[in-house]
Amino acid sequence: MLRIGNVTLATNLLLAPIARFTDLAFRLTIRRLGGLGLACTDLVNPRGLLRQTVKTMALVETDPADRPLCVQLYGANADEMAAAAQWCQDHGAAIVDMNMGCPAEKVCRRGGGAALLAEPRTAVRVAQRVVEAVRIPVTAKMRLGWSGEHLIASSLAHELEDVGIAAVIVHGRSVEQKFSGTVCVDAIARVVESVRTIPVIGNGDIRCPADAKAMIDRSGCAGVMIGRAALRDPWIFRDTQAFLATGQAPPPVPVRERIEFMNRHFAHLMRLRGERVAVIRFRQRFSWYASRLGVSREFADRMRALRSAQEYHELVGKLTREEDRADTPDR
Repeated sequence: MLRIGNVTLATNLLLAPIARFTDLAFRLTIRRLGGLGLACTDLVNPRGLLRQTVKTMALVETDPADRPLCVQLYGANADEMAAAAQWCQDHGAAIVDMNMGCPAEKVCRRGGGAALLAEPRTAVRVAQRVVEAVRIPVTAKMRLGWSGEHLIASSLAHELEDVGIAAVIVHGRSVEQKFSGTVCVDAIARVVESVRTIPVIGNGDIRCPADAKAMIDRSGCAGVMIGRAALRDPWIFRDTQAFLATGQAPPPVPVRERIEFMNRHFAHLMRLRGERVAVIRFRQRFSWYASRLGVSREFADRMRALRSAQEYHELVGKLTREEDRADTPDR
């Protein structure tokens, strides 16, 4: 279990906000596998939220089964961030997270995301305004600093704690690194040492349950946030929870269960977004699933060029029948 402010999570394993991937359809599908303590939305522009643009409202769409939920906001305008956090509180969010680590240019040029690491006073001022505006916990997700020569995560985490931030999530790379090189777990440990009582969540390079345990053991962090590995293997939360408790992960997931997961995901997309969007999004997502399904290149290419729901069901139906035949002993 993990406590963030007045919210107690069932596990200390969090799903990272991943642009275009951690939408409601995916969150609903992955939650029923178990092990997930908190799921985050894609990062949300507070101005778009306050204007209730179609695109932004799709990002924050939720459901009673999508709990507990964290909405991640980005920006440097304190009033907008505070008002958006209030909206999130009033519409089902258990936690609001401030993005202080996204290196994307479209986010940084608005003064949000990783740009706040270059303006730590602004980061603290905005955080204080958001904390004062809501009753739910406010967290901050950051990187170590803008560059290897300017690592400010430890000092910034300490200041954020002073203004009421309930937890910090630290991706163990600098902004300049983006996703190159390796995560510095020792730097995450220094952030853990810099705060007094709030939990620090480690993030980055967690590809399997053993990676999660190693980060917790080496850094002393209270939990981990997992991103891209959850797209490749959605059972990573269930498996990591078991590994942390017993030292052993469950046996590999059979292909048939992976197909069933994929079908549920597609069904959620169809229900929430309609056929056209469901087909387009599944073209993008199938590459994440393909490696664990052991499908042929021809099958993968056809899925990436998917044109209709009927074609999806024909292709996956054929894959299911082939898997059933492989599991049926010869008579």
